[in-house]
Amino acid sequence: MARENSMNNSKMMSALILAVALAAGTAHAADLPYRKATPVYAPIMPPAFSWTGFYAGASVGGGFSGADAFNSYLGTSGGKADGVVGGIQVGYNYQVSPMFVVGIENDFMASGLKTRHDGGNEVSLPFYGTGRARAGVALMDSRLLVYGTGGMAFGQVKDAGVDKMRLGWTAGGGVEWAFQQNWSAKLEYLYTDLSRDFKKDDGLPVREQKFQTVTVGLNYHF
Repeated sequence: MARENSMNNSKMMSALILAVALAAGTAHAADLPYRKATPVYAPIMPPAFSWTGFYAGASVGGGFSGADAFNSYLGTSGGKADGVVGGIQVGYNYQVSPMFVVGIENDFMASGLKTRHDGGNEVSLPFYGTGRARAGVALMDSRLLVYGTGGMAFGQVKDAGVDKMRLGWTAGGGVEWAFQQNWSAKLEYLYTDLSRDFKKDDGLPVREQKFQTVTVGLNYHF
């Protein structure tokens, strides 16, 4: 009997010692300084570029023509036309999918294109403009746009004292690179044929003015 009581006392003493040890450990842990978990910051990714929206900008470059492409109303022939061109453009793009972009663009360009024909008379194109559709493929995370373009064209032709507004068409293509979120640069080629007068009631013969332009431009995207 005495031995059984001794074993019970021993078990109670062991349980008491264990309880005291657990309580002491909990109190020690409560006294330790609180350490915040170190935050993990994910890198901030730039927003994905989209071509959708309005834009406006300016372009400058050069124009040239083949031989006799700037015909005189006097019927004389001459050399090739060339000169500097520059002006402004406005347009709207819509990104149909991550790969395909469509849009419209209008430009108005001052022109130094001119040639001197037989007999000494000069034929020049003081200004011209275009209204075009554009369609292209977006590459390299949509920031590089390779496109084709075409539409109508108009311009003023000065020849031997005669100023005529001409109508025609234009077609070409280019590449445009969005180097920042709101800015892009482009390189563009256009072939333009001004073959019709706005109105033909003066008895003068219809002459063709055909020329090509290569321009570089800068656009701001709103």
